[in-house]
Amino acid sequence: MEQLKEYFTMYHGVKIPNIGYGTWEVHEGQLCQEAVKKAIELGYRHIDTAAGYGNENSVGTGIANSGVPREELFITSKLNNPDHGYEKTMAAFEDTMNKLKCDYLDLYLIHWPNPLAFRDCWEESNAGSWRAMEELYEAGRIKAIGVSNFWVHHLEALMKTAKIKPMVNQIRLCPGDVHKETVEYCQKHNILLEAYSPFGRGEVFKVKEIHDLVDKYHRSIAQICIRWCIQQGFVPLPKSVTETRMIENLKVYDFELEEPDIQMMTELTGRCGISKDPDAVEF
Repeated sequence: MEQLKEYFTMYHGVKIPNIGYGTWEVHEGQLCQEAVKKAIELGYRHIDTAAGYGNENSVGTGIANSGVPREELFITSKLNNPDHGYEKTMAAFEDTMNKLKCDYLDLYLIHWPNPLAFRDCWEESNAGSWRAMEELYEAGRIKAIGVSNFWVHHLEALMKTAKIKPMVNQIRLCPGDVHKETVEYCQKHNILLEAYSPFGRGEVFKVKEIHDLVDKYHRSIAQICIRWCIQQGFVPLPKSVTETRMIENLKVYDFELEEPDIQMMTELTGRCGISKDPDAVEF
């Protein structure tokens, strides 16, 4: 996949800003509205939310209040776990669009492959959801479709009935938590990887080996982790509601990590937590 400075290009030719503004755990309300608006004012053009975050209304309001033309933004949301299957996906998509106050999405994802409510029929329910998303994509309502938290066996099951290969797989990726089999599969099949929790929910800030890189590169730990993602072709989705950190997280285009340091960070196995097993989540 090709990096054009601040963009990657998905396999179907659509560009995606290679840093997104994450909104997980930014709760519905004034803080969320103001954070999204501020992020856009500071230069973020890629906003990531989900029905399951419960904040789509506020994210939509923040986007609307930013004054930036819709076509300059890349907006992502995700299908909530109770809404799998063709008909439910169609209805859930319309609800998301109403809350976000948009007439199209840049990216729509199946949030989890094997929700508790569909544990006995997850392949069938994913196939139904994907068929709905393919139709919405073909109708121009979505510019790119993908998945989240899918491991290799989930992707292979989806491809049994899919007409369109996922453009994106959003998974937990941070130093020491790189699901090697999934990453290699996605890269082989040209499925773009997005990295949620790129700071390991704050655990990276406790790791001495990463602290040592601060002195070497004269950059913050957050900037080093974001650069680690970008240089591997991952789209990081850092979340902060603090303006100084929001600014800092975008200032990563004027330095590069050396390959041995990237490898060292990758091999910090378990030091920043590990991904949930998507076949065992209790939601």
